[in-house]
Amino acid sequence: MNNNMKKDSGKRSAGKPRSRFSEKTGSRSSRTDSSTRKGQGSLSKRPLAELPDSEQEFVENRIEGKNPVLEALRSGRTVEKLLVARGSTEGPVREIIGRAREKGIVVQQVERQRLDEISDSGAHQGVIAYVTPYRYAEVDEIIQRAREEGEAAFLIILDEITDPHNLGPIIRTAECCGAHGVIIPKRRSAGLTPAAVKASAGAVEYMPVAKVTNLARLLDDLKTRGIWIAGADLGEDALPYTEQDYTVPIALVIGSEGRGIGRLVREKCDFLAAISLKGRIESLNASVAAGILMYEVARQRG
Repeated sequence: MNNNMKKDSGKRSAGKPRSRFSEKTGSRSSRTDSSTRKGQGSLSKRPLAELPDSEQEFVENRIEGKNPVLEALRSGRTVEKLLVARGSTEGPVREIIGRAREKGIVVQQVERQRLDEISDSGAHQGVIAYVTPYRYAEVDEIIQRAREEGEAAFLIILDEITDPHNLGPIIRTAECCGAHGVIIPKRRSAGLTPAAVKASAGAVEYMPVAKVTNLARLLDDLKTRGIWIAGADLGEDALPYTEQDYTVPIALVIGSEGRGIGRLVREKCDFLAAISLKGRIESLNASVAAGILMYEVARQRG
């Protein structure tokens, strides 16, 4: 085990706030969620990450795209109504319509232009489902899931990831590599909007996602439960990610698109893991960095 992770040292490491993992390659400046809901007045003028919870939930009651809608039907998610572009007859759409009718779900044939108007993702593929809003998990539920599976906890914590096209792939990779859950902040973060759900390719139906008010406080709580905190960072005190031990209960922290991991969150990390960059671009996309680290955890755990 790496020296930074020895529990008998009695000290948690902290370093200078110099994270350079970003959501957008090479981006230095903060940016907000570019996905906004079309045709809904004030909703179209503000980033989804900045909307009040009630308005975000209104956006989150839709799933767009063939695969996300199909996974929702397979998983047993409550689908209230299905809108299908008139004339769509390809195989996946036929399966979606068949499953919906078997479940007694209302299926409406509408003009594709209508779907374009209400689509949040901009890539509905001729299918939009209205569903009960996603039920965010509790952190305790995620930790209990690890216990029930007899595994060391494996959590993904996202520090203000505002781009749904990064949130979705991170959730998808987390599901594929055996993580027990993803945790996001309630404010200044992308939620499970149609764009994020579509980007996850339906993984949100199987991967618990929790929202918390204060990440720094959460990290303190996780430490009391014996979970180690690893931050993705390129600071001087970060060690190569392959030199760390991830067989212990672990929470990986991935920073936001402009500034990386926030100072308070960074100071709570037990150790920092760096992914070496050999090219001229000075940062990795957040979902790419998350994927590399997650699969290193999976590799070490066999």
